[in-house]
Amino acid sequence: MNASKSPDGVGPTLLSAGVLSISLLGDILIYVVLPVNAELFGVTLFWVGVLLAANRLIRIFTYGPIAALAERIGPRNLAIAAAIAAAISTLGYGFGIGWPVLLAARLTWGLCFAALTLVIFAYAVSDKSKAGARVGFSRAIMNICPTLALFLGPLAAVAIGPKDIFIYLGLISMLAVPLAVLLPKEGRRPEPKKTEWLPMPKRFDLFMFIAGLTVDGVFTMAITITVAQTSSIGTAMVAGGVLLGIRRGSEGLLSPLGGIIGDKYGPLRLLFLSTLVMAIGFALLALEYVYLGGLLAVIGRSFIAALWPAEIAHRTTQEKTLRRIAIAQTWRDIGASTGPLIAGSLLEVVAIGHIYWTMAALVIVGLFLQRR
Repeated sequence: MNASKSPDGVGPTLLSAGVLSISLLGDILIYVVLPVNAELFGVTLFWVGVLLAANRLIRIFTYGPIAALAERIGPRNLAIAAAIAAAISTLGYGFGIGWPVLLAARLTWGLCFAALTLVIFAYAVSDKSKAGARVGFSRAIMNICPTLALFLGPLAAVAIGPKDIFIYLGLISMLAVPLAVLLPKEGRRPEPKKTEWLPMPKRFDLFMFIAGLTVDGVFTMAITITVAQTSSIGTAMVAGGVLLGIRRGSEGLLSPLGGIIGDKYGPLRLLFLSTLVMAIGFALLALEYVYLGGLLAVIGRSFIAALWPAEIAHRTTQEKTLRRIAIAQTWRDIGASTGPLIAGSLLEVVAIGHIYWTMAALVIVGLFLQRR
């Protein structure tokens, strides 16, 4: 059986990453568009924080049930259903006004992302010796569409309209459905019986919480507002999109390299250096070196994206690897969902520089938590 058809081969890993890549279009752009167009969507800045966190909050409690669903219906069918629901959620951003509709769309997307992420990791870690490279290349594929959306989407949002752009993206997202159909029916399945609803964290899980809180949470929401303080809303959307696009693009380019190096020399050493670079980035953001600081923060996070699943694979036995990855992903999502809530609540009363300094300090703490 060739690699593209083998349930545990690299082909299904990359194919499932392609499904997620296309499905991510709407979610990626909402982080750039919504914070500076809250009134147009019929929500307050507080609700912006809630909406940007909602998709991650629901994932915290649903990885276990979703894994159980995958066991019953198979990862291929789960991916097909998730691709359809993801396109519908993106259309919801375009047609919906007010927090109830937008919240429903964000919660739906959270379930879709959790489902597709478990499918990818199940394929990627089937061979521990190549886990880093597989995760790295899957991240490269996964970030193609988000990177394009972040570079071109803000320009399209200015030209077409901040809401209408999501209608077009929703229609484009339907292309993920036929791609999901190509996944092998006999794909590797998660271990739902060993997945808890809200597992207690170990030291490394707390490191993942910090990674999610800082870059995936606070930075993702705050960067557009940071630029908007000294420019127009249109410029802020474009500049914020470029910075987040660089994050996605660098993750796509650097994750395979990080995965390959991690497989060869061990992922922990490179994980330490990448985290240190991320801390320096937040310190520069606090000092108002917005673009340099943002660049270093996203480069560090890009390497971490490929290295952390491989590091878990090296720490655990084969039968426990997927469970530990699901737990770490859960705590990463807790951090990522907490970040926008913190930013949305504090940005109006606390100087953004103080928030960035706090994030830098937390990342330094993460250096000690990731040690074996």
